Amino acid sequence: MKILIVGSGGREHALAWKAAQSPLASEVLVAPGNAGTAREAKIRNCPVEATDITALIGLARRERVDLTIVGPEAPLVAGIVDRFTEEGLACLGPTAAAARLEGSKSFAKAFLARHGIPTARHETFTDVAAATRYLKDHPGAHVVKADGLASGKGVVVAEDQATALAAATAMLNGEFGEAGRRIVIEERLIGVEASFIVLADGEDYVAFPTSEDHKRRDDGDRGPNTGGMGAFSPASAVNAALEIVIRREIIEPTLRGLRADGHHYRGFLYAGLMLTADGPKVLEYNCRFGDPETQPIMMRLRSDLVALAHAAVRGELAGATLKIDPQPALCVVLAAPGYPAAPRTGDAIAGLDAVDPDTKVFHAGTCETGGQVRSCGGRVLGVTGLGATLEEARAHVYHRLTTITLDGALYRRDIGRRPYGTHS
Repeated sequence: MKILIVGSGGREHALAWKAAQSPLASEVLVAPGNAGTAREAKIRNCPVEATDITALIGLARRERVDLTIVGPEAPLVAGIVDRFTEEGLACLGPTAAAARLEGSKSFAKAFLARHGIPTARHETFTDVAAATRYLKDHPGAHVVKADGLASGKGVVVAEDQATALAAATAMLNGEFGEAGRRIVIEERLIGVEASFIVLADGEDYVAFPTSEDHKRRDDGDRGPNTGGMGAFSPASAVNAALEIVIRREIIEPTLRGLRADGHHYRGFLYAGLMLTADGPKVLEYNCRFGDPETQPIMMRLRSDLVALAHAAVRGELAGATLKIDPQPALCVVLAAPGYPAAPRTGDAIAGLDAVDPDTKVFHAGTCETGGQVRSCGGRVLGVTGLGATLEEARAHVYHRLTTITLDGALYRRDIGRRPYGTHS
């Protein structure tokens, strides 16, 4: 089978790397890919942007692609699966209608309320005056979210009313363009975050190992929210009993609710959870694999990703099980200086060719010019490792980071060292 992975980040590098290990895969194409995917065996980059659906259809036809796996959210929300399906091309992911779970925070909140799935108290606003009145009537900590896609950055955790009001005003006045013309303001939940990702085929699903990510840029969960500065698997706060609760109270009602609303969801579904004293609650849905959660999960996955994806797109996951390496895995993101507000790009990266059997360097925002790998995005690399314990995996990763050089690079020194107390 010839496989096409759509996207260019660390998630896509990890998916392509795992797909290339499948005996079913003759070749893996990545559109557009990055400097890391270009260096992998059995993988070939194709210069087509992830949002150019017409060109991607042309690529899939020209290359006789058997299965396309979509990495990022933007093409899913734009209807890539609908378009591929109309053309008779197999494409793993939800339809545009189902992808509204990620594409619109207000849609997701209405879905959660309609189907009785636990989440934070919230309201939706389109004008500053109404948001101001609400915040004055509801003192305390809040989370302000742009309704649309904002690359993981349209969320402000506000400790006080003034911060919440400033965030709401900035979003509604165009800070995130159309994505912020509608906002959701919700109560700040107290607990520990965890990520629960499944692969669904419309009726059945398989669950990947649990994981936790770190959204804040700086150590101690401080600084601005980002697309993710690191992740580890399994989640320290999710035991076997709690996983049963998450499946029963969140994952299965979500898939039932989608079917009830007319959506036979096929693809990856990510539930971002807050584990509160009152039980797990949904913070957000993503309609694809998380980034950087994909990196440690793919390090642990021993099952054939291509076989799983092929079964899901055909509605044949019933009875499937996953083989998982029992060792924990951890990923630390190395980001460009100025990330997330104004990342500097174009800097040379050295030390990528070192051989280390305990780690894998997944590229995200990288490109290659004249034989030199350079930064070309905010999150540049995801250094990922396995270990007999989480602490051993951390040690492998942080040692590998000392061998990589990128001028002014940022990375957290405390990935995998939760809990701090409260997270949101």
